[in-house]
Amino acid sequence: MACNAQELKHVPLFALLDDEEAGVLASQVEMKKFAARQRIYKIGDTDGHAYVMISGRVRVTTVDEDHQEVVVDEPGPGEFFGFASMLEGTPHQTSAVALEETTCFEVDRKDIAVLLQRKPMAGMDMLTVLGKQFHGSQQLVRLRAMRNPNEVIEKDATFGERIADSVAGFGGSWTFIITFMVVLLAYSSLSLLLGKNSWDPYPFILLNLFLSMLAALQAPVIMMSQNRQDTKDRLRGELDYDVNRRAEAEIQGLSRKLNMLDDKISDLHEQLFQGKAPAAPPTDNSRLL
Repeated sequence: MACNAQELKHVPLFALLDDEEAGVLASQVEMKKFAARQRIYKIGDTDGHAYVMISGRVRVTTVDEDHQEVVVDEPGPGEFFGFASMLEGTPHQTSAVALEETTCFEVDRKDIAVLLQRKPMAGMDMLTVLGKQFHGSQQLVRLRAMRNPNEVIEKDATFGERIADSVAGFGGSWTFIITFMVVLLAYSSLSLLLGKNSWDPYPFILLNLFLSMLAALQAPVIMMSQNRQDTKDRLRGELDYDVNRRAEAEIQGLSRKLNMLDDKISDLHEQLFQGKAPAAPPTDNSRLL
């Protein structure tokens, strides 16, 4: 569907264009309408198009390494989506679906080139769009960083492992130490008072047997709990590494796109300045004679 120049100027990114520039851009930009739940593009598409919201609702999502769908953005009126892949000329890294009846402008690299030639400062608005996508990536990293390794471990813990954690937690508390000391003192005092009539006279051989059995059972239980703690630490390290790797990849990708956009704007500025260079004054041949 053909685009109207006045509708195009309602988009903040194109609002600074004059009527002639808006008319030139409108002759190239197409208006697209999407029904509710219609897919606009999917991950891997190479059509080279980006879209500017006019009305409706769109959800932009991606899939993480756990094969879970993650919401990246829900652009509002006048905002781009699919812009980074279009600018870089690479397949889309996200999917976009219309949540309701939606109207968008469809643009490509040639349209952006025309815009930058006509209005170089519009590149700042595009950098703002990329900055917003960068913040969205940071928010995504923060959400991924909120995964609690303790919750991940507890979800898969068996009944015996939970008992081991409880026993190890109680055995390393002051409650256990105080209770154990009171029981030992009471046992020893009562055995000494009874003398030779005691069920366990001094040197408390039966008590030593009980203590040896307790130590023999307590040691593997504590080791089991320590192994689970090592698993938690290892999972925490893996999650930290995963988050750092995601952040590094996102930052490198966005930096590459920003540098490329900055180079293109610099080239356009040089072309504009060369085109406006004053002409050399005509040579007066009569003076040479």
